[in-house]
Amino acid sequence: MKELISLVDEKLNEYMPVIYPEDIFKAMKYTLMLPGKRLRPIMCLETARMLGCDIKKAMPTACAIEMLHCQSLIHDDLPCMDNDDFRRGKPSNHKVFGEANAVLAGDALLTFAPQLIIEKSKDLNSETILKLVHEFTKWGGAYALIAGQVVDIESEGGKYVKSPEETLDFIHMNKTAALFRLAIRSGAIVSNAEANVLEELDNFASKFGLVFQIYDDIMDEISSFEELGKTVGKDKNSGKLTYVSLYGLQEAKSKFHSLIQECYDIINKYNSKIFTEILDKLRDRILGV
Repeated sequence: MKELISLVDEKLNEYMPVIYPEDIFKAMKYTLMLPGKRLRPIMCLETARMLGCDIKKAMPTACAIEMLHCQSLIHDDLPCMDNDDFRRGKPSNHKVFGEANAVLAGDALLTFAPQLIIEKSKDLNSETILKLVHEFTKWGGAYALIAGQVVDIESEGGKYVKSPEETLDFIHMNKTAALFRLAIRSGAIVSNAEANVLEELDNFASKFGLVFQIYDDIMDEISSFEELGKTVGKDKNSGKLTYVSLYGLQEAKSKFHSLIQECYDIINKYNSKIFTEILDKLRDRILGV
């Protein structure tokens, strides 16, 4: 994990220049280079590796996915969205560069990322690159990531079009699971995976996305700022629909353990130390609370 994080950090720094006008590139790079787990790019790279592909072929796409993720964080923290002053233990982008530049930095990352896939994926053929860009725009757009954010905002204060259970699942299958699906599907596409393998790994990614969100909801309830690197208890105070608010802490933990076991059952077939390590860290942290 540490080696892959260092490799991703190195490539992100290489891919993200600071040129004129410097303010926008500095704002883009600020959030992009904040210390993080780099789960999405690592999962993209590891999927490619465990399917027999050189991870160098997946690196531009992996980095593009991290840019998309950072774009979502910048916009999520804005006063018009979740209004959070901290991200990964540091001031949020809009607190450093102002709201206007933060909006533009998110927009710029959103368009810079697919450009990166196209320009830097020199070892891939045009058909594969087109598939990757399609996946990127699909999972990062109005049918997935943005849809989840919209329903998340609409549901604050108990305003639901669907039932609370359906609404919660929709939010997190789109707002959270979508980018894990993008990461793993992209790694499989780079590797020319068979359709049945892609489907099984996509199922893993969907379940993992929910596992990760339940983990995040639990930690928001019981953790500290030092552990999370962002404001704690904000979801509860703003009346957000979460697994803890809907089901209670103990039932949320029960859902977490059931889903993470399903993740183990799928990924154990592929003998991946990286995916096992990721699951182990989440499981062990929840077991300790």
